[in-house]
Amino acid sequence: MIKVYRKTATIKAEQFDGSNEMVDKYELIDAGTMLGTHHSPELYLAGSGKINVGDWIATGVNGERWLIKNDIFKQTYAELPVIPKNVAERIITGHSLNDLIPTCGGIYRAMIQTVVYGYQKGDIGDWIVNHSDVFARAWLDGYVVEKEK
Repeated sequence: MIKVYRKTATIKAEQFDGSNEMVDKYELIDAGTMLGTHHSPELYLAGSGKINVGDWIATGVNGERWLIKNDIFKQTYAELPVIPKNVAERIITGHSLNDLIPTCGGIYRAMIQTVVYGYQKGDIGDWIVNHSDVFARAWLDGYVVEKEK
């Protein structure tokens, strides 16, 4: 029987734009240099193969890098949601409570409490109710805290 799996690790990735800065940053190899000539339009990421503008360079937790073609990247990865700092603090508190009180599921409790105990326009409960999908994805997959204005 075939089982279905999902990826659970987050990665850092940057889309290659062809700039000299990115060539230097990722130490891309010029095919012309490998062949003993001067410059070639072909660039390679060590251990991963030829890179084209629009491809993605992923960096793992140990600093390893690999190439992901743009179409595969778009099918496989999604950006982490960006959430306000106070919502991130609620998620951190909720996850901590789950370790102590494993009842009802933390995300469910966090969202239901917001509705049952009420909220006012502009407060954290208002944000959670109006961004429930983003809140759920952030709770489950991780998030990035939005920069203060």
